[in-house]
Amino acid sequence: MTSIALYRSSDHHGRPRAIAWWLLGVAVMVFVMVVVGGITRLTESGLSMVRWEPISGIIPPLNAEQWQAELDAYRATPEYIQVNRGMSMAEFQAIFFWEYVHRVLGRLIGLAFAIPLAWFWISKAIPAGYHWRLVALLALGGLQGAIGWWMVASGLVDRPDVSHIRLAVHLMTALFILGGLVWTALDLFALDRDAAAKPARMTMFGFVVLLVLAIQILFGAFTAGLEAGYAFSTWPLMGNEWFPANAPMLDGFWRNVADNPVVVQFIHRWWAVVTVIALVWLARKVRKDNRMASVAIHSAFGTQFLLGIATLLTGVDIVVATAHQGVGALVVVTAAWGVHLIGRRQPA
Repeated sequence: MTSIALYRSSDHHGRPRAIAWWLLGVAVMVFVMVVVGGITRLTESGLSMVRWEPISGIIPPLNAEQWQAELDAYRATPEYIQVNRGMSMAEFQAIFFWEYVHRVLGRLIGLAFAIPLAWFWISKAIPAGYHWRLVALLALGGLQGAIGWWMVASGLVDRPDVSHIRLAVHLMTALFILGGLVWTALDLFALDRDAAAKPARMTMFGFVVLLVLAIQILFGAFTAGLEAGYAFSTWPLMGNEWFPANAPMLDGFWRNVADNPVVVQFIHRWWAVVTVIALVWLARKVRKDNRMASVAIHSAFGTQFLLGIATLLTGVDIVVATAHQGVGALVVVTAAWGVHLIGRRQPA
């Protein structure tokens, strides 16, 4: 009887630990999605599927006739006409593969979130105050799918590549979801340890650190979308200068900041230093609370900084560049962990 009473008392507060582990599982899937997205971009596979079919699109071409129909549809796109004219079926299937995997993984993440969420909700396992947050994460996931198609659509009309602005929105939304999953899981683990625990608060310091990191991610996405990484493959100088004096410039300051590959690469190089300073500061502040978190933050941004340099020096080698995107996601995870630790110190 005592054990039954204890179980019911615990169940009254939901099952925060189980939900936290589920969220971390989904976060791992999102991390894989980010890596696959990087491969899709680097192999220039993103425009190989010219239709958005959320339900029927999960079934790939199954015979020669269906493959030919897909290739014929691709042949009408600017990318094929201007870049890949004459592409063989085998070459097309290679790029189709990565975009297909990317889209199917997105659907699997949606199912991996929606089905357990419904079960936890029906079984009344969700602690009070967390229902809205979980629904918001689900809605963000659905929005991300729409953003992905919005991005792809920008490369199907009159240009052979996607808008780097839309690419940035797509990547940053994915990383925001990843950070939200980790943050919510950490809140739930705290609730499991202490039934009176309140969600961590976003401090001004934490907000500034995440803002600095977000700016670096934004310019990383711009660098990828504009293929600005190919502009200069030297470091720390761009060629023989800190900034090339003869770099072609666009009209207007903000156009150069957003659209000029040379300027974008320059900003991404040196805003990385500002980001490192912010993350070092964050790691030092959380060390007394959790040494492991401090080590994780240092390890993530240190590896990422070196991978960024290596990406330039190797002329954007696909393996190095993919690792750069993947570790970038880990920087977001560790930063969210650190900012969450600081937020837990704040009074409710």
